[in-house]
Amino acid sequence: MPGEIVVKIKREANTIAIPEYATPGSAGVDLCSMKYCMIKPNEMALISTGIYLEIPEGYEGQIRPRSGLAMDSRIIIPNSPGTIDSDYRGEIRVLLLNMGDEPFTLRFGDRIAQLVFMPIARAKFTEVKELTPTKRGTGGFGSTGMR
Repeated sequence: MPGEIVVKIKREANTIAIPEYATPGSAGVDLCSMKYCMIKPNEMALISTGIYLEIPEGYEGQIRPRSGLAMDSRIIIPNSPGTIDSDYRGEIRVLLLNMGDEPFTLRFGDRIAQLVFMPIARAKFTEVKELTPTKRGTGGFGSTGMR
């Protein structure tokens, strides 16, 4: 399969199944909660998944929100996308934030995030006195769109 990489996975004993792609066109796999908890409005919780990965060098894992959780329950990932470096070997955990007005109950096995693997380009920095000018120049936030 084009773009396929081998990612080694270790699971805690009571973890649910190894993550799988839901459809042939899915970009990510779902990550599931390993615990029961309640997240109060405007509070965050760090959620265990019970999995550990060995991501190949030259790639990263990106933790991304699930659109259904955001739409239905206003649960977001505040540091999205979260990065899992190829040399990290700890448990994959997901930071969730409840932006809703009601407490959110999370159960064992609930799908809480998506995991997508991306190639990484490393930069070699060269210090210069001036940067090449462009038409946009130093225009930042909102400078290329209509206001």
